[in-house]
Amino acid sequence: MTSGMAADRLTVRGIELEVRRRGAGRPILLLHGFDTVDPEAPFLDGLARHGEIIAPSAPGFANSPRPKDFDTVYDLVHLYLAVLGALPGDKVTVLGFSFGGWLAAEVAAACTHRIDKLILVDPVGIKISDRETPDILDIFNKSADEVRRRSWHDPDRFAPDYNAMPDEALVAHARNREALCLYAWHPYMYNPQLPRWLGRIDVPTLLLWGESDGVVGPDYGRAYAGMIPGARFEPIAGAGHHPEIEQPEAFIDRFRRFIG
Repeated sequence: MTSGMAADRLTVRGIELEVRRRGAGRPILLLHGFDTVDPEAPFLDGLARHGEIIAPSAPGFANSPRPKDFDTVYDLVHLYLAVLGALPGDKVTVLGFSFGGWLAAEVAAACTHRIDKLILVDPVGIKISDRETPDILDIFNKSADEVRRRSWHDPDRFAPDYNAMPDEALVAHARNREALCLYAWHPYMYNPQLPRWLGRIDVPTLLLWGESDGVVGPDYGRAYAGMIPGARFEPIAGAGHHPEIEQPEAFIDRFRRFIG
């Protein structure tokens, strides 16, 4: 498998998306997290052995333009429902990371007839504590050092070095952050109604969680799994909010065993 992901464009309901693809076979719809997926990330090769990865950049992220009236999580959910309907084959595996895990859960709660398996990796999207207790690290209002420390098990090894990034990557990161703030600022990173509807998900579901995640902790993940009928919760040691980056072999092994 060669490194990199082929860049493509996809237009759905008049909205143009940057889409990256890798591999062949059953479709695996990958919904990115706070940042779009690094096409050089090692875990992608492992995923591509099990199907065709289709990874759209949400409107406003990376190189996907955002229509002026497109600015809510439910705009994204309905868009991804349309993407799901446009993909080939009868069934699609849906894989969502962090913010994309929230969107994947919303999509699955709305419609599962096109989904065969659902994998959520350290997703946000729900609130489990009282009003005064934060469940999700406020990445916009905490210091960059704290966000870095709490996002990674080993930040010195895995956290991105923004000073070393090329200009194109820095622009994409800035667009990602601006778009994330637009979609997920209020309420911050969750939908108060989602827990009520997670019980509608009727496909095999796996939640993978970095044991050292300081953005959304493992107890949050266990509560999330408990709201989805039959969902499995599996922690990954030696990983923070991005187990696919810090522990790619363990991540791929769990993915492989789950999808069979």
